[in-house]
Amino acid sequence: MKELVEVIAKALVDNPEQVAVTETENEKSVVLELHVAQTDMGKVIGKQGRVAKAIRAVVKAAAAKSDKKVIVDIVQ
Repeated sequence: MKELVEVIAKALVDNPEQVAVTETENEKSVVLELHVAQTDMGKVIGKQGRVAKAIRAVVKAAAAKSDKKVIVDIVQ
């Protein structure tokens, strides 16, 4: 999942070298924190959060096989 979020984010931003994804795993969930440059924050979130929702939907579909809930957080 971490690689999927990283590939999607790098395709969207102007500074792909500043994209970082950290993964924290619990018993029932996986939290992916997406870090991007401040100037690229709007591109990753999108108008009314549409791009962020799309990223979360793709990750949720990819995680459907596992029994864990995947949460994608976009942080500064």
